[in-house]
Amino acid sequence: MTGNASTSAAKGKVCLAYSGGLDTSCILAWLLEQGYEVIAFIANIGQEEDFEAAHAKALKVGASKVFIEDVREEFVEEVVYPAAVQANCIYENVYLLGTSLARPIITRKQIEVAQQEGCQFVSHGCTGKGNDQVRFELGYYALQPDIKVIAPWRIPEFFNRFKGRSDLLAYAAEKGIPVSQTPAKPWSTDENLFHISYEAGALEDPDWTPPKDMWKLTVDPEDAPNTPERIQIEFKQGIPVKVTNTNDGKVVEGGLEIFLYLNAIARRNGVGRIDIVENRFIGIKSRGCYETPGGTILRAAHMDLEGLTLDREIRAYRDSSITPALSKLLYNGMYFSPEAELMLSSLAMSQKTVNGTVRVKLYKGNTIIEGRSSSEKLYDAQESSMDELGGLSPEDADGFIKVMSIRLKKWGGAQNMKLRK
Repeated sequence: MTGNASTSAAKGKVCLAYSGGLDTSCILAWLLEQGYEVIAFIANIGQEEDFEAAHAKALKVGASKVFIEDVREEFVEEVVYPAAVQANCIYENVYLLGTSLARPIITRKQIEVAQQEGCQFVSHGCTGKGNDQVRFELGYYALQPDIKVIAPWRIPEFFNRFKGRSDLLAYAAEKGIPVSQTPAKPWSTDENLFHISYEAGALEDPDWTPPKDMWKLTVDPEDAPNTPERIQIEFKQGIPVKVTNTNDGKVVEGGLEIFLYLNAIARRNGVGRIDIVENRFIGIKSRGCYETPGGTILRAAHMDLEGLTLDREIRAYRDSSITPALSKLLYNGMYFSPEAELMLSSLAMSQKTVNGTVRVKLYKGNTIIEGRSSSEKLYDAQESSMDELGGLSPEDADGFIKVMSIRLKKWGGAQNMKLRK
Protein backbone atom coordinates (compact mmCIF):
# COMPACT_ATOMS: atom_id res chain seq x y z
CA MET A 1 0.00 0.00 0.00
CA THR A 2 1.18 3.50 -0.86
CA GLY A 3 -0.57 6.82 -1.19
CA ASN A 4 -0.65 10.55 -1.43
CA ALA A 5 -0.42 12.70 1.64
CA SER A 6 -3.47 12.29 3.84
CA THR A 7 -6.28 14.71 3.06
CA SER A 8 -9.41 15.62 4.94
CA ALA A 9 -12.64 15.23 2.98
CA ALA A 10 -15.88 16.94 3.88
CA LYS A 11 -18.11 14.07 2.88
CA GLY A 12 -16.07 11.18 4.26
CA LYS A 13 -13.84 8.38 3.10
CA VAL A 14 -14.69 5.94 0.28
CA CYS A 15 -13.07 2.59 -0.56
CA LEU A 16 -13.47 2.22 -4.32
CA ALA A 17 -13.17 -1.12 -6.12
CA TYR A 18 -10.71 0.11 -8.71
CA SER A 19 -9.63 -1.69 -11.88
CA GLY A 20 -7.55 0.96 -13.58
CA GLY A 21 -9.99 0.95 -16.49
CA LEU A 22 -12.16 3.66 -17.97
CA ASP A 23 -15.18 3.49 -15.67
CA THR A 24 -13.47 3.31 -12.30
CA SER A 25 -10.83 5.88 -13.23
CA CYS A 26 -13.56 8.35 -14.12
CA ILE A 27 -15.53 7.42 -11.00
CA LEU A 28 -12.45 8.04 -8.85
CA ALA A 29 -12.08 11.52 -10.34
CA TRP A 30 -15.81 12.20 -9.95
CA LEU A 31 -15.85 11.12 -6.29
CA LEU A 32 -13.02 13.54 -5.64
CA GLU A 33 -15.05 16.28 -7.33
CA GLN A 34 -17.91 15.47 -4.96
CA GLY A 35 -15.68 16.04 -1.92
CA TYR A 36 -14.82 12.50 -0.85
CA GLU A 37 -11.43 11.10 0.07
CA VAL A 38 -10.90 7.96 -2.01
CA ILE A 39 -9.01 4.81 -1.09
CA ALA A 40 -8.42 2.75 -4.24
CA PHE A 41 -8.66 -1.01 -3.76
CA ILE A 42 -7.35 -3.32 -6.49
CA ALA A 43 -7.85 -7.07 -6.24
CA ASN A 44 -5.28 -9.23 -7.97
CA ILE A 45 -7.64 -12.06 -8.79
CA GLY A 46 -5.61 -13.33 -11.70
CA GLN A 47 -6.34 -10.74 -14.36
CA GLU A 48 -3.50 -9.93 -16.72
CA GLU A 49 -3.07 -6.41 -15.44
CA ASP A 50 -0.18 -4.00 -15.13
CA PHE A 51 -0.72 -3.47 -11.42
CA GLU A 52 2.10 -0.96 -11.13
CA ALA A 53 0.53 1.13 -13.88
CA ALA A 54 -2.91 0.89 -12.26
CA HIS A 55 -1.38 1.84 -8.92
CA ALA A 56 0.34 4.86 -10.44
CA LYS A 57 -2.84 5.87 -12.31
CA ALA A 58 -4.95 5.79 -9.15
CA LEU A 59 -2.48 8.04 -7.37
CA LYS A 60 -2.29 10.37 -10.36
CA VAL A 61 -6.06 10.73 -10.46
CA GLY A 62 -6.01 11.55 -6.76
CA ALA A 63 -6.49 8.49 -4.55
CA SER A 64 -5.11 9.08 -1.06
CA LYS A 65 -4.05 5.44 -0.76
CA VAL A 66 -3.89 2.41 -3.06
CA PHE A 67 -4.16 -1.18 -1.87
CA ILE A 68 -3.31 -4.08 -4.18
CA GLU A 69 -4.33 -7.41 -2.63
CA ASP A 70 -3.40 -10.81 -4.09
CA VAL A 71 -6.49 -12.98 -3.61
CA ARG A 72 -5.78 -15.61 -6.28
CA GLU A 73 -5.15 -18.52 -3.94
CA GLU A 74 -8.26 -17.99 -1.83
CA PHE A 75 -10.27 -17.47 -5.02
CA VAL A 76 -9.22 -20.85 -6.40
CA GLU A 77 -9.36 -22.86 -3.19
CA GLU A 78 -12.40 -21.28 -1.50
CA VAL A 79 -14.67 -20.62 -4.46
CA VAL A 80 -13.51 -22.11 -7.77
CA TYR A 81 -12.80 -25.64 -6.59
CA PRO A 82 -15.90 -26.07 -4.38
CA ALA A 83 -18.45 -24.26 -6.56
CA ALA A 84 -17.18 -24.55 -10.12
CA VAL A 85 -15.61 -28.01 -9.82
CA GLN A 86 -17.16 -30.02 -6.99
CA ALA A 87 -20.65 -28.60 -7.56
CA ASN A 88 -20.29 -28.36 -11.37
CA CYS A 89 -22.04 -24.99 -11.20
CA ILE A 90 -23.31 -23.60 -14.49
CA TYR A 91 -25.88 -20.96 -15.42
CA GLU A 92 -28.49 -21.64 -18.10
CA ASN A 93 -26.56 -24.78 -19.08
CA VAL A 94 -23.73 -22.86 -20.73
CA TYR A 95 -22.18 -20.04 -18.65
CA LEU A 96 -19.52 -21.19 -16.17
CA LEU A 97 -20.09 -18.19 -13.88
CA GLY A 98 -16.60 -16.72 -14.06
CA THR A 99 -17.60 -13.18 -13.09
CA SER A 100 -20.03 -14.37 -10.42
CA LEU A 101 -17.43 -16.60 -8.78
CA ALA A 102 -14.93 -13.77 -8.36
CA ARG A 103 -17.24 -11.20 -6.77
CA PRO A 104 -17.45 -12.70 -3.25
CA ILE A 105 -13.67 -12.73 -2.86
CA ILE A 106 -13.34 -9.16 -4.14
CA THR A 107 -16.14 -7.79 -1.95
CA ARG A 108 -14.82 -9.54 1.16
CA LYS A 109 -11.33 -8.10 0.72
CA GLN A 110 -12.72 -4.66 -0.15
CA ILE A 111 -14.74 -4.60 3.06
CA GLU A 112 -11.63 -5.65 5.00
CA VAL A 113 -9.69 -2.70 3.54
CA ALA A 114 -12.60 -0.33 4.18
CA GLN A 115 -12.78 -1.40 7.81
CA GLN A 116 -9.02 -1.14 8.23
CA GLU A 117 -9.00 2.40 6.81
CA GLY A 118 -12.11 3.60 8.61
CA CYS A 119 -14.14 4.17 5.45
CA GLN A 120 -17.79 5.08 5.86
CA PHE A 121 -18.50 4.26 2.20
CA VAL A 122 -17.65 1.70 -0.44
CA SER A 123 -18.10 2.20 -4.18
CA HIS A 124 -17.90 0.27 -7.43
CA GLY A 125 -18.11 0.88 -11.17
CA CYS A 126 -21.01 -1.45 -11.99
CA THR A 127 -23.69 -0.20 -14.34
CA GLY A 128 -27.31 0.25 -13.34
CA LYS A 129 -28.46 -2.42 -15.80
CA GLY A 130 -26.11 -5.26 -14.93
CA ASN A 131 -25.79 -8.11 -12.48
CA ASP A 132 -22.60 -6.96 -10.80
CA GLN A 133 -24.19 -4.07 -8.94
CA VAL A 134 -26.34 -6.66 -7.16
CA ARG A 135 -23.44 -9.03 -6.49
CA PHE A 136 -21.20 -6.37 -5.03
CA GLU A 137 -23.80 -4.69 -2.88
CA LEU A 138 -25.42 -7.83 -1.48
CA GLY A 139 -21.92 -8.91 -0.50
CA TYR A 140 -21.18 -5.55 1.12
CA TYR A 141 -24.36 -5.60 3.19
CA ALA A 142 -23.93 -9.23 4.27
CA LEU A 143 -20.37 -8.57 5.44
CA GLN A 144 -20.96 -5.13 6.98
CA PRO A 145 -24.67 -4.34 7.38
CA ASP A 146 -24.14 -0.68 8.25
CA ILE A 147 -21.86 0.16 5.31
CA LYS A 148 -22.98 2.93 2.94
CA VAL A 149 -22.73 2.28 -0.80
CA ILE A 150 -22.08 4.84 -3.52
CA ALA A 151 -23.20 3.44 -6.88
CA PRO A 152 -22.45 6.25 -9.38
CA TRP A 153 -24.23 4.60 -12.31
CA ARG A 154 -27.49 4.86 -10.33
CA ILE A 155 -27.00 8.49 -9.29
CA PRO A 156 -28.79 10.91 -11.68
CA GLU A 157 -26.08 13.54 -11.34
CA PHE A 158 -23.58 10.99 -12.64
CA PHE A 159 -25.53 9.08 -15.29
CA ASN A 160 -27.06 12.24 -16.77
CA ARG A 161 -23.59 13.65 -17.17
CA PHE A 162 -22.08 10.45 -18.54
CA LYS A 163 -24.69 8.99 -20.87
CA GLY A 164 -22.31 6.50 -22.45
CA ARG A 165 -18.73 5.48 -22.93
CA SER A 166 -18.05 8.30 -25.33
CA ASP A 167 -18.76 10.78 -22.52
CA LEU A 168 -16.43 8.87 -20.22
CA LEU A 169 -13.68 8.91 -22.82
CA ALA A 170 -14.09 12.67 -23.19
CA TYR A 171 -14.01 13.14 -19.41
CA ALA A 172 -10.89 11.00 -19.14
CA ALA A 173 -9.21 13.10 -21.80
CA GLU A 174 -10.22 16.27 -19.94
CA LYS A 175 -8.74 14.93 -16.69
CA GLY A 176 -5.63 13.53 -18.35
CA ILE A 177 -6.53 9.95 -17.43
CA PRO A 178 -4.92 7.39 -19.78
CA VAL A 179 -7.27 4.55 -20.79
CA SER A 180 -6.76 1.50 -22.99
CA GLN A 181 -10.28 1.54 -24.44
CA THR A 182 -10.66 3.37 -27.75
CA PRO A 183 -13.64 3.99 -30.03
CA ALA A 184 -12.25 1.31 -32.38
CA LYS A 185 -12.71 -1.39 -29.71
CA PRO A 186 -15.68 -0.28 -27.65
CA TRP A 187 -16.55 -3.50 -25.84
CA SER A 188 -16.07 -3.85 -22.12
CA THR A 189 -14.07 -6.64 -20.48
CA ASP A 190 -13.84 -8.15 -17.02
CA GLU A 191 -11.04 -10.61 -16.32
CA ASN A 192 -10.00 -12.89 -13.49
CA LEU A 193 -8.05 -16.11 -13.10
CA PHE A 194 -11.09 -18.17 -14.08
CA HIS A 195 -12.21 -16.32 -17.20
CA ILE A 196 -12.62 -13.12 -19.17
CA SER A 197 -15.91 -11.61 -20.31
CA TYR A 198 -16.69 -9.29 -23.22
CA GLU A 199 -19.87 -7.25 -23.45
CA ALA A 200 -21.42 -3.92 -24.47
CA GLY A 201 -20.64 -1.75 -27.48
CA ALA A 202 -20.74 -3.59 -30.79
CA LEU A 203 -21.47 -6.84 -28.95
CA GLU A 204 -24.94 -5.60 -28.09
CA ASP A 205 -25.98 -6.73 -31.58
CA PRO A 206 -26.47 -10.47 -30.91
CA ASP A 207 -25.92 -11.28 -34.60
CA TRP A 208 -22.60 -9.47 -34.88
CA THR A 209 -19.61 -11.80 -35.12
CA PRO A 210 -16.72 -10.69 -32.88
CA PRO A 211 -13.46 -10.02 -34.70
CA LYS A 212 -10.68 -12.51 -34.28
CA ASP A 213 -8.52 -10.08 -32.33
CA MET A 214 -11.16 -9.55 -29.62
CA TRP A 215 -10.39 -12.88 -27.97
CA LYS A 216 -7.57 -12.22 -25.54
CA LEU A 217 -6.85 -15.48 -23.72
CA THR A 218 -7.19 -18.35 -26.17
CA VAL A 219 -5.68 -18.98 -29.55
CA ASP A 220 -8.24 -19.32 -32.32
CA PRO A 221 -9.13 -23.04 -32.45
CA GLU A 222 -8.41 -23.04 -36.18
CA ASP A 223 -4.87 -21.84 -35.41
CA ALA A 224 -4.27 -24.22 -32.50
CA PRO A 225 -1.56 -26.90 -32.83
CA ASN A 226 -2.24 -29.80 -35.19
CA THR A 227 -0.84 -32.21 -32.58
CA PRO A 228 -3.15 -33.02 -29.66
CA GLU A 229 -1.93 -32.32 -26.14
CA ARG A 230 -2.72 -35.04 -23.60
CA ILE A 231 -2.87 -34.67 -19.84
CA GLN A 232 -3.90 -36.68 -16.80
CA ILE A 233 -5.74 -34.99 -13.94
CA GLU A 234 -5.79 -36.68 -10.54
CA PHE A 235 -8.65 -35.83 -8.16
CA LYS A 236 -9.03 -36.41 -4.43
CA GLN A 237 -12.53 -35.87 -3.06
CA GLY A 238 -13.44 -33.93 -6.16
CA ILE A 239 -10.48 -31.53 -6.00
CA PRO A 240 -7.62 -31.65 -8.55
CA VAL A 241 -4.36 -32.49 -6.79
CA LYS A 242 -2.01 -33.31 -9.67
CA VAL A 243 -1.75 -32.75 -13.41
CA THR A 244 0.63 -34.73 -15.60
CA ASN A 245 1.32 -33.73 -19.19
CA THR A 246 1.89 -36.98 -21.04
CA ASN A 247 3.36 -35.12 -24.02
CA ASP A 248 6.33 -33.68 -22.17
CA GLY A 249 6.19 -35.39 -18.75
CA LYS A 250 5.61 -32.17 -16.80
CA VAL A 251 3.96 -32.71 -13.39
CA VAL A 252 2.17 -29.90 -11.53
CA GLU A 253 0.79 -29.99 -7.98
CA GLY A 254 -0.77 -27.41 -5.64
CA GLY A 255 -4.18 -25.76 -5.93
CA LEU A 256 -3.24 -22.44 -7.51
CA GLU A 257 -0.36 -23.88 -9.52
CA ILE A 258 -2.63 -26.53 -11.08
CA PHE A 259 -5.17 -23.95 -12.15
CA LEU A 260 -2.54 -21.66 -13.63
CA TYR A 261 -1.09 -24.58 -15.59
CA LEU A 262 -4.46 -25.75 -16.90
CA ASN A 263 -5.16 -22.21 -18.03
CA ALA A 264 -1.88 -22.13 -19.93
CA ILE A 265 -2.37 -25.39 -21.81
CA ALA A 266 -6.04 -24.72 -22.52
CA ARG A 267 -5.23 -21.32 -23.95
CA ARG A 268 -2.70 -22.61 -26.41
CA ASN A 269 -5.17 -25.27 -27.57
CA GLY A 270 -8.07 -22.86 -28.05
CA VAL A 271 -10.22 -24.34 -25.28
CA GLY A 272 -12.96 -22.46 -23.46
CA ARG A 273 -14.72 -19.98 -25.78
CA ILE A 274 -18.47 -19.34 -25.75
CA ASP A 275 -20.72 -16.66 -27.25
CA ILE A 276 -24.20 -16.50 -25.66
CA VAL A 277 -27.27 -14.46 -24.81
CA GLU A 278 -28.16 -14.85 -21.15
CA ASN A 279 -30.90 -13.66 -18.82
CA ARG A 280 -29.63 -11.15 -16.28
CA PHE A 281 -30.96 -11.23 -12.73
CA ILE A 282 -32.72 -7.88 -13.17
CA GLY A 283 -34.74 -9.20 -16.13
CA ILE A 284 -32.77 -7.97 -19.15
CA LYS A 285 -31.27 -10.24 -21.79
CA SER A 286 -27.58 -9.67 -22.39
CA ARG A 287 -25.14 -10.88 -25.03
CA GLY A 288 -21.78 -11.92 -23.66
CA CYS A 289 -18.66 -13.65 -24.93
CA TYR A 290 -16.52 -15.60 -22.49
CA GLU A 291 -13.21 -17.44 -22.36
CA THR A 292 -12.89 -19.98 -19.53
CA PRO A 293 -9.85 -22.09 -20.44
CA GLY A 294 -8.77 -24.07 -17.36
CA GLY A 295 -12.28 -24.17 -15.91
CA THR A 296 -13.63 -25.85 -19.04
CA ILE A 297 -11.10 -28.67 -18.73
CA LEU A 298 -11.70 -29.18 -15.02
CA ARG A 299 -15.47 -29.29 -15.30
CA ALA A 300 -15.38 -31.88 -18.09
CA ALA A 301 -12.85 -34.08 -16.27
CA HIS A 302 -14.58 -33.84 -12.90
CA MET A 303 -18.01 -34.68 -14.28
CA ASP A 304 -16.55 -37.65 -16.11
CA LEU A 305 -14.91 -39.02 -12.97
CA GLU A 306 -18.16 -38.65 -11.06
CA GLY A 307 -19.77 -41.04 -13.52
CA LEU A 308 -17.30 -43.69 -12.39
CA THR A 309 -17.12 -42.96 -8.67
CA LEU A 310 -20.26 -41.22 -7.42
CA ASP A 311 -23.33 -43.05 -6.11
CA ARG A 312 -26.32 -42.66 -8.40
CA GLU A 313 -28.69 -41.16 -5.85
CA ILE A 314 -26.09 -38.80 -4.36
CA ARG A 315 -25.29 -37.54 -7.84
CA ALA A 316 -28.97 -37.16 -8.70
CA TYR A 317 -29.64 -35.24 -5.50
CA ARG A 318 -26.62 -32.97 -5.99
CA ASP A 319 -27.50 -32.37 -9.65
CA SER A 320 -31.16 -31.61 -8.97
CA SER A 321 -31.02 -29.83 -5.61
CA ILE A 322 -27.58 -28.26 -5.21
CA THR A 323 -26.01 -27.54 -8.60
CA PRO A 324 -28.86 -25.52 -10.16
CA ALA A 325 -29.77 -23.77 -6.92
CA LEU A 326 -26.17 -22.85 -6.05
CA SER A 327 -25.54 -21.71 -9.63
CA LYS A 328 -28.51 -19.37 -9.42
CA LEU A 329 -27.42 -18.07 -6.02
CA LEU A 330 -23.93 -17.34 -7.35
CA TYR A 331 -25.25 -15.62 -10.46
CA ASN A 332 -27.63 -13.53 -8.38
CA GLY A 333 -24.99 -12.45 -5.84
CA MET A 334 -26.18 -14.58 -2.91
CA TYR A 335 -22.86 -16.22 -2.02
CA PHE A 336 -22.93 -14.89 1.55
CA SER A 337 -26.48 -16.12 2.19
CA PRO A 338 -27.31 -18.87 4.72
CA GLU A 339 -28.73 -21.08 1.97
CA ALA A 340 -25.48 -20.87 -0.01
CA GLU A 341 -23.52 -21.76 3.12
CA LEU A 342 -25.75 -24.80 3.61
CA MET A 343 -25.28 -25.99 0.04
CA LEU A 344 -21.52 -25.49 0.03
CA SER A 345 -21.13 -27.34 3.33
CA SER A 346 -22.95 -30.37 1.90
CA LEU A 347 -20.53 -30.72 -1.03
CA ALA A 348 -17.76 -32.31 1.04
CA MET A 349 -19.88 -35.37 1.80
CA SER A 350 -20.98 -35.74 -1.83
CA GLN A 351 -17.37 -35.76 -3.01
CA LYS A 352 -15.86 -38.32 -0.62
CA THR A 353 -15.63 -40.99 -3.31
CA VAL A 354 -14.65 -38.76 -6.23
CA ASN A 355 -11.07 -40.05 -6.30
CA GLY A 356 -9.19 -41.07 -9.39
CA THR A 357 -7.52 -39.97 -12.60
CA VAL A 358 -8.99 -38.73 -15.86
CA ARG A 359 -7.10 -38.76 -19.16
CA VAL A 360 -7.89 -35.75 -21.35
CA LYS A 361 -7.00 -34.83 -24.93
CA LEU A 362 -6.96 -31.14 -25.91
CA TYR A 363 -7.29 -30.47 -29.61
CA LYS A 364 -8.33 -27.36 -31.51
CA GLY A 365 -10.82 -26.03 -28.98
CA ASN A 366 -12.07 -29.45 -27.88
CA THR A 367 -11.76 -31.16 -24.50
CA ILE A 368 -11.97 -34.89 -25.17
CA ILE A 369 -12.07 -37.49 -22.39
CA GLU A 370 -10.02 -40.55 -23.34
CA GLY A 371 -10.28 -42.62 -20.16
CA ARG A 372 -10.66 -42.69 -16.40
CA SER A 373 -9.55 -44.87 -13.50
CA SER A 374 -10.21 -45.05 -9.75
CA SER A 375 -9.61 -47.18 -6.68
CA GLU A 376 -13.27 -46.72 -5.71
CA LYS A 377 -15.31 -49.91 -6.17
CA LEU A 378 -18.63 -48.62 -7.45
CA TYR A 379 -17.82 -49.76 -10.98
CA ASP A 380 -17.55 -53.53 -11.50
CA ALA A 381 -16.36 -54.53 -14.97
CA GLN A 382 -17.58 -58.10 -14.62
CA GLU A 383 -21.00 -57.05 -13.37
CA SER A 384 -21.35 -54.52 -16.20
CA SER A 385 -20.10 -56.88 -18.91
CA MET A 386 -22.44 -58.14 -21.61
CA ASP A 387 -20.20 -61.17 -22.09
CA GLU A 388 -20.50 -62.75 -18.63
CA LEU A 389 -23.01 -62.98 -15.82
CA GLY A 390 -20.76 -61.40 -13.21
CA GLY A 391 -22.90 -62.42 -10.24
CA LEU A 392 -26.13 -61.05 -11.74
CA SER A 393 -28.51 -63.60 -13.27
CA PRO A 394 -30.71 -62.42 -16.14
CA GLU A 395 -33.62 -63.95 -14.25
CA ASP A 396 -33.16 -61.37 -11.50
CA ALA A 397 -34.44 -58.69 -13.85
CA ASP A 398 -37.78 -60.47 -14.27
CA GLY A 399 -39.15 -59.58 -10.84
CA PHE A 400 -37.72 -56.06 -11.03
CA ILE A 401 -39.53 -55.37 -14.28
CA LYS A 402 -42.80 -56.85 -12.97
CA VAL A 403 -42.75 -54.63 -9.89
CA MET A 404 -41.79 -51.51 -11.87
CA SER A 405 -44.58 -52.18 -14.39
CA ILE A 406 -47.45 -52.35 -11.85
CA ARG A 407 -48.11 -48.60 -11.93
CA LEU A 408 -47.71 -48.37 -15.69
CA LYS A 409 -50.14 -51.25 -16.26
CA LYS A 410 -52.73 -49.52 -14.12
CA TRP A 411 -52.23 -46.25 -15.96
CA GLY A 412 -52.27 -47.89 -19.38
CA GLY A 413 -55.40 -49.87 -18.55
CA ALA A 414 -57.24 -46.78 -17.39
CA GLN A 415 -56.35 -44.92 -20.59
CA ASN A 416 -57.53 -47.82 -22.75
CA MET A 417 -60.88 -47.90 -20.94
CA LYS A 418 -61.37 -44.18 -21.69
CA LEU A 419 -60.69 -44.79 -25.39
CA ARG A 420 -63.27 -47.58 -25.59
CA LYS A 421 -66.05 -45.37 -24.22
